[in-house]
Amino acid sequence: MSPRENERGGQESALERSIHTNTSRARQVTVTIVDYDASHLDERTATRPAEIPAPTTPPTVTWIDVDGIHDAGMLQAIGDAIGIHPLTLEDIANTRQRPKIEDYGDYLYVAIRRLSPNGDGEFVSELVSLVLGEGYVASFQEQPGDVFLRVRERLRTGAGRLRSEGPDYLFYVLLDAVVDGYFTVIEDFGERIEAVEEEVVADPDRRTLQAIYALKRSLIALRRSAWPLRDVVAELERGESSLIQESTRAYFRDVYDHTIEVAETVETYRDMVSGTLDVYLSTQSSRTNEIMKVLTIIATIFIPLTFIAGVYGMNFDMPEVRHPWGYPIALASMAAVAGVMLLYFKRKGWI
Repeated sequence: MSPRENERGGQESALERSIHTNTSRARQVTVTIVDYDASHLDERTATRPAEIPAPTTPPTVTWIDVDGIHDAGMLQAIGDAIGIHPLTLEDIANTRQRPKIEDYGDYLYVAIRRLSPNGDGEFVSELVSLVLGEGYVASFQEQPGDVFLRVRERLRTGAGRLRSEGPDYLFYVLLDAVVDGYFTVIEDFGERIEAVEEEVVADPDRRTLQAIYALKRSLIALRRSAWPLRDVVAELERGESSLIQESTRAYFRDVYDHTIEVAETVETYRDMVSGTLDVYLSTQSSRTNEIMKVLTIIATIFIPLTFIAGVYGMNFDMPEVRHPWGYPIALASMAAVAGVMLLYFKRKGWI
């Protein structure tokens, strides 16, 4: 075996070891290749590494959309076809990757987290990797489900300016599609927070406290995705890479504004959840105080009654004990004392 083959085998082994994904390995990786310009579009699907072509030359733009990242052989074939560094391939395969951007000179690599509701009040976080090179864009999705469906439809129909722009504009459109998904998740969080706030005011219980802490955990996870994303888009907006044209930087500024809005909304929601937790604790404390007040009033009322009962319960021959009305008079005295005390507490506003 030649040294080059040994080196490639070592790269594939390292890539295989770097894969951390919950995606079923039985599911076949699908690669959709779209070549387009203002006048034509060619779309095809590749399922084997040998079917991965090299990008076409400008003005044609090549979009390589990969659904599934658990096949090291397919990732390596794509990396060989478009010249992706082995370290970048390892980052693409590592689904625990945090959002980041790396400039390799001849291409840009961006790792971001795609968020989507899961229907149970929570959200699903998925790694999406984007690679921008000379004349091509490669996108890698961890889970099945086409987040770029609307982009694909725009290319097929020729709607808008997408077909007439370069790969940097396609790169912006894909990034914007992922960022837009954050607003759907944030909207769901807003509804959950409103429901919990209403429950805290109306009739809070232990499940309410569990819901509050679930919101806090989810918002922490959302913040871990939103804040690094802001830094990634900020670096793209500064336009330090020659792969992004000056005319496209304005669009990245728009995406940056969206990420700022997302980050600020997440912080606002965290403050709201913290405030809701404070209200819940105050409500529970107030309930405890009310219970203690009632118990204290009851105990206070029974103190003189216990005294009267104790006096007449002593083993002495008291004159009034022989009186035929002695027992009813004692009970009436107890009732009168209790009534006077209740009236006094009511005038004081204690009950």
